[in-house]
Amino acid sequence: MTEKSDDSDISRPYEKLILVCTQGKSCPRQGGAEICSKLREQVFQAGQKNRIRVVKSGCLAQCGHGPIVAVEPEGTWFSAVQADHCEKLADWILNRGPLPEGLIFDPPEEGKNILPEADWRIPPQTSGEAGNSAI
Repeated sequence: MTEKSDDSDISRPYEKLILVCTQGKSCPRQGGAEICSKLREQVFQAGQKNRIRVVKSGCLAQCGHGPIVAVEPEGTWFSAVQADHCEKLADWILNRGPLPEGLIFDPPEEGKNILPEADWRIPPQTSGEAGNSAI
């Protein structure tokens, strides 16, 4: 077995891991699955599927602030992401565009941050409804 000499030798199969919340109380009802599909499509179209992995995640315990997208290893989280944000967000993930600062999640406190449904940043979608919003 070989010893690791520095952080650049950390063993991981992808350079970036994009977690898109698609579970829990709010993200599935706010378009989380659509966001995941759109980001995955952008990564595939850029030919980066072996470098960047976009996955559906379980609940990230930020219900009402979603859909939540977390980019690792950067540790940058985004909230209230909607379909029309995906291109700009993907451009940043792919290192070809600026950080979409209007989407950066600023949690009210560490840990779990659950909002009552009446206070959700994006109202729940009805079946087949697509979310749209400007940054």
